[in-house]
Amino acid sequence: MEIESQLKSIEKSYDRAIELGRKGVDLYKDLPGYITDDPDYLQYEKMIREEGDSNSGRKEIKEYLSPQADMTFIDLGCCLNLMFRGYDTWPSTYHGVDISGKTIELLDEYVAEKGLAVGSLYCGSVNDTPFADNDFDIGACIGVLEYFEREFVTSAIIEAHRILKPDGRFVLDIPRVGSPECRIMMMVEAHLGRPDRFDMSSHEFEDILRNYFNAERKDKAGPMTQYFLRCKK
Repeated sequence: MEIESQLKSIEKSYDRAIELGRKGVDLYKDLPGYITDDPDYLQYEKMIREEGDSNSGRKEIKEYLSPQADMTFIDLGCCLNLMFRGYDTWPSTYHGVDISGKTIELLDEYVAEKGLAVGSLYCGSVNDTPFADNDFDIGACIGVLEYFEREFVTSAIIEAHRILKPDGRFVLDIPRVGSPECRIMMMVEAHLGRPDRFDMSSHEFEDILRNYFNAERKDKAGPMTQYFLRCKK
């Protein structure tokens, strides 16, 4: 029930962000003083200014996944990556999953307006998708796992493993808990109604990960650590 409650709060928060975004309101531009007056906020703001407010668009992701026309790509917790992170230009067939119905609704509109050919856009949780085993060549799960505790994180990893092909490439990230940038990010996310609940050290997370994926490298990406993985089957 606790996971259901957390999923609902994330859905509600992102639905609200989409509704306000349609009206030209950027919630990241109107943060309360207890956040903006924090000594670490300037460093966080500089990071956002230089790197953007999402790690989904990092060139390293595309370089690693190497999307090709004959590949299927699953974007778990897709947010608006198709619109703003260049995923609409990838030659692979795009599939997106997001808990926010308003997000999927906006993406459907975008796809129709641009005449894009996508595989599917599914409203639901990343740990319970409708796809078949071994369905995808490549995938990503960026900016998602920080919202959840160990049980859900493990189930999301297992689901990604299930739907990826043997040796499929996958990129995901977790928060760099304890870093100044991550601390501010967590304050911002809590203010927006979607508190971060990640409760593992990187070593504990990697112990789970290695049961399903081989890590080929990991990068520091602002407040997060990105893992570049191969599916073990």
